Amino acid sequence: MDDEVDEIVAGWLDARTSLTPQVLMPLHILSRIHRIAQLAADRRAAIFAEYELGQHEFDVLAALRRSPGPHELTPGQLMEATHVTSGTMTNRLDRLERRQFVTRRSHPTDGRQSLIRLSPVGRRRLDAAMDSLLAWEHELVAALGQREHASLIRSLRTLLVAGAVLPESPTPASS
Repeated sequence: MDDEVDEIVAGWLDARTSLTPQVLMPLHILSRIHRIAQLAADRRAAIFAEYELGQHEFDVLAALRRSPGPHELTPGQLMEATHVTSGTMTNRLDRLERRQFVTRRSHPTDGRQSLIRLSPVGRRRLDAAMDSLLAWEHELVAALGQREHASLIRSLRTLLVAGAVLPESPTPASS
């Protein structure tokens, strides 16, 4: 079964005869990862829109939901969990609070801080969106067998860890 990446690789082999299948092997892998990531991002956006959530709102609510009960974190902890700045987090929390998805209260031991808690409304909305997302993702990976799932998880983890330590601008290979 061929896909569009096979056509792209074949095109490169025809266009640049100095390239070999081995040199183009990363293109087979990374182009497919990129296309699957785009497919998943598009589907996530559609699912979140069904539940009137933006990706950024889902991320904040999910960080709260994953935290131990009572599902409460400081804004700083949420910034760290979602990789955003203080100003960005403030805007997100203001919007989520207006929508009654979160509540704020003063930190009991540090008056300079507040605690953000996932509200029952936010929890229901997040859980419904997460259930829809997981249903779609299960359908997608159902194309693989159980052994393939485990192997792919290990392989992708290895690539992710390796990519995190690579220099930002690798030296191009000689051709």
